[in-house]
Amino acid sequence: MIVVQHMLYSAAKDGIKSLYDIEIEKIEFQETRKDFEGDITIVVFPLLKFIKGNPAQIAENIGKYLQENSAIVVEFNVVKGFLNLVISDAYYLSFFNDINNFENFGSVTDKEGAIMVEYSSPNTNKPLHLGHIRNNLLGFSVAEILGAAGKKVYKTQIINDRGIHICKSMVAWQKFGNGETPESTGLKGDKLVGNYYVIFDKEYKKEIETLVGQGVEEDEAKKQAPILLEAQEMLRRWEAGDKEVVSLWKQMNEWVYKGFDESYKALGVDFDKNYYESDTYLLGKEFVADGLEQGIFYKKEDGSVWIDLTEDGLDEKIVLRADGTAVYMTQDIGTAIQRINDFPDIDGLVYTVGNEQDYHFKVLFLILKKMGFDWAQNLHHLSYGMVDLPEGKMKSREGTVVDADDLMKEMTKTAGDISQDLGKLEGYSDQEKQGLFKTIGLGALKYYILKVDPKKRILFDPKESIDFNGNTGPFIQYTYARIQSILRKADFKAKKELQVDQLHPKEKELIKLLQTYPEIIQNAAQNLSPALIANFTYELVKSYNSFYQSVPIFGAENEHEKDLRIQLSYGVSAVIKSSFALLGIQVPERM
Repeated sequence: MIVVQHMLYSAAKDGIKSLYDIEIEKIEFQETRKDFEGDITIVVFPLLKFIKGNPAQIAENIGKYLQENSAIVVEFNVVKGFLNLVISDAYYLSFFNDINNFENFGSVTDKEGAIMVEYSSPNTNKPLHLGHIRNNLLGFSVAEILGAAGKKVYKTQIINDRGIHICKSMVAWQKFGNGETPESTGLKGDKLVGNYYVIFDKEYKKEIETLVGQGVEEDEAKKQAPILLEAQEMLRRWEAGDKEVVSLWKQMNEWVYKGFDESYKALGVDFDKNYYESDTYLLGKEFVADGLEQGIFYKKEDGSVWIDLTEDGLDEKIVLRADGTAVYMTQDIGTAIQRINDFPDIDGLVYTVGNEQDYHFKVLFLILKKMGFDWAQNLHHLSYGMVDLPEGKMKSREGTVVDADDLMKEMTKTAGDISQDLGKLEGYSDQEKQGLFKTIGLGALKYYILKVDPKKRILFDPKESIDFNGNTGPFIQYTYARIQSILRKADFKAKKELQVDQLHPKEKELIKLLQTYPEIIQNAAQNLSPALIANFTYELVKSYNSFYQSVPIFGAENEHEKDLRIQLSYGVSAVIKSSFALLGIQVPERM
């Protein structure tokens, strides 16, 4: 719509000048409502500030002027103060003919500016879970969308590889592991280490129970449990650089990294740069010292360092403890600055982190602005809601977490079961079937999660997501595969100049939707919202299916009409493939 709007703006402005001798800077356009004839509507009411008269008559006058003076307006109608304009078929056909390469349509190839997108950022004491899946899918998709919108993008994660949580797994493995490894057990490394985190928690609870039975208060028992004291001592030794502890820490983390890599590969996400908390947790202290000198921070009597953000509607925030040790905020300040130093071309950062950290990022971004960094104006928190299953929320210490690998396998299996029931597998080898099931299952999972506004909480229903009807990944994939079948039957090779001068309303509707795709990508990038891409794709597919049912392709009245409908089918399929790639979803050539 925005392309047509630009073309009409000058003509409408000239018309108002000619009719009323008034210079108007702003003209309000909107899409014509479906129950009225027209493609784009000028809202006349705001013009009444400058033009005296009946809004319907003003609309009538402007409509006549545009019909006589604009090459693209062929008809108009007025509904009260709304001027509905019908745009010529020739204009839409010309637009469609001018697209030489649908594979890159909508994407900006000349990059301007760079941005870093952080996502995943797991702890190394357990495997990835359903919450990580939403985080990874959002972060990866936003990175792809920003790239298509014209940014150079760096994808990154910060791995939380230090702290008491990994020491808990290490202590449990030392006490109960009998030297087992991923190789000896056949388990992925992240699963093995995660099992020991669960074992630690069970032993910890047993010890608390024993201490309470001996008359110790529960709160005190939680602090005195021997296995917790062992984990705390291990953390102290790690921080002191104890060779034995550091060696075990490296070994167990390596197991986890290999497991993560397998999960990322299965999920179809990747990273350009990994940061590790063990390398970054001391960053930021020097910048706090500089900020203290500049009066950005202040020191309390106990020696702790704070920033007062009360005038900005926030509160006071500690950035260094009294003993000089850093808090998370200090580390995040240092890591942000380090990333700019590592990638000097980036002028912004996107953090994909759950909405429980909304306040943290408000404070972080404000501190970095107060520290005077220009790039701090371009910091974005891609905040998202929790994911629930019908059975309830996820837990990790007790081992009842919804494991990401298990969920992906279950989605593939469910896709297979439903496909078998629907009889969609004729002529497939077993290997092709497995590949198709994975494409459908993961497509269903990704689409179901990404079609929802990131800020909203999701109730994820695996079976509902694999429905072949409605606003689902498989429905869109099936439409894509159907179009590929049409193109194979037509022996379609390449787009060519069309020789038609009139469009069926369903053809026009499809071209109008295709024309909005570049605008949708830019909006999705601006709003950091893959949901805009997902729901555009669904609308496009619904429109195509309506076209397919209403307009004969191979039974067209002449070859020119047939060519148009085949090429339209090709254009729609190319945009489906492109938009799904921005969501990290594959499309099958046949289903």
